[in-house]
Amino acid sequence: MRSIAINVAANTNEPGVRGPLYPDGSFEYIPIPESEPTSGDVPTYADLSLDTDLPDGYADTPVHLDPEFPEYPHCERYTYGDEHGVKAGPLSELAAGDYLLFYATLSTGTDRPDWAAPEWGAFLVGHFRLARDALTGEAYRDLPPADRAPFANNAHVNREQFDARVLVLGDPGGSALYDTAVPLSTRTAGSDPNRLVTGLSADSGKGPWWRRPLRFDADATREVLSVRETGDYDSCFDGT
Repeated sequence: MRSIAINVAANTNEPGVRGPLYPDGSFEYIPIPESEPTSGDVPTYADLSLDTDLPDGYADTPVHLDPEFPEYPHCERYTYGDEHGVKAGPLSELAAGDYLLFYATLSTGTDRPDWAAPEWGAFLVGHFRLARDALTGEAYRDLPPADRAPFANNAHVNREQFDARVLVLGDPGGSALYDTAVPLSTRTAGSDPNRLVTGLSADSGKGPWWRRPLRFDADATREVLSVRETGDYDSCFDGT
């Protein structure tokens, strides 16, 4: 078993605002805008009934609902697709039983949990336990219709031109959009990685680590997942 964590969700580039982290550790998940033509109707930001104020002009913008969490509006299953080689390459190596972790940068403000950095930080917001080996785009095209059906609502499948280099399907019994975020940043600065990154992942934590895929081996994956299960957030930080 192994896992890879990737950056998803709204940021200061798209659509110009991050989702908020609330004082109790919960958060609002905000997807990025859809950047490509789609083959059918796609939900807009207005359809999501978000509490977060978006920049002017975004209310009627279609959203890119990827990853797809069935707990989230207009989603059906746990699916994820990606057209970018920097993510698709590593993700295509994941097998059934491995984990795909999702992290987002969130705004924290002044009224925040004591384990969150001021202004913003990177936080785990969900994960998939893979129900089957990850699929390359070519392998997906070769599947019979019945095996392609679980991906029918995925954002890349719904584009006019299918462009995913990798597709991932999560097992409903082992996948979730979190209720409470798990910190990857230190308590003092969003740009500084905590022990989950520097001590458990294969990443150095130097430079803009919060934009990179983070790789975890089996033991590290279990430890990362245990933070959400136990609520032991002090274990995320050095010296605790």
